[in-house]
Amino acid sequence: MAGVVVCHGSTVVRERLVVTSIGVPTLSPVRAAASVDELLAHARRIPPTIVLLDAHIPAPGANEAIRRLRAVAPSAAVVLLAAADDTAALDRALALGARGFLAPDVGRPELSAVAAHVLASPVLPSGPRPVSEVPHPATPPLADSAEPTAPEANPAPGPQPVVLTKREIEVLVGMSNGRSNAQIGQELFLSEDTVKTHARRLFRKLGASDRAQAVAIGLRGGLIR
Repeated sequence: MAGVVVCHGSTVVRERLVVTSIGVPTLSPVRAAASVDELLAHARRIPPTIVLLDAHIPAPGANEAIRRLRAVAPSAAVVLLAAADDTAALDRALALGARGFLAPDVGRPELSAVAAHVLASPVLPSGPRPVSEVPHPATPPLADSAEPTAPEANPAPGPQPVVLTKREIEVLVGMSNGRSNAQIGQELFLSEDTVKTHARRLFRKLGASDRAQAVAIGLRGGLIR
């Protein structure tokens, strides 16, 4: 166990998170970094198990920090520190492989739950992982005729596959079982805000406007059962 590195640009926030993390046995030892360079220096010396990363860490920024961290500590699990409405930063970081996010003022119980979940499951490769594809519509039967209809010279492309991450599938399954975002979060050891972020992403990928439509599309496409 190589512990946690708290990487945040604010001294006040960083020190508070260090104190909060010290109270979580599974996060020991706790190290702090005020910049991406300090984070990478820690990771090169002793790769951390978990990194709590400021979504708005100064240049080169959180996204580049995740990319560089993957090169020196590929097994480190990154949890972003951001507000729930910071959707642009969260979407980019989750796409790069961040495991989720927490509010910068996270309390010890939630931090403990997230740490337990991260430690219990392996780090997935960065980027979305294909899970299933929406099947193409069945080809209509040929009309009764002496000869089959010749195929079109340039057939129109079929529907593009729908690609959801493992976490998005789990959230969708929870929705199909009638779970609220809070209940899904409890089952997956995620904050409710993290569940909402995954839900927004899967709605966009499926072209759904609400939970019911997302579940219907998932069932029709074989993404869930």
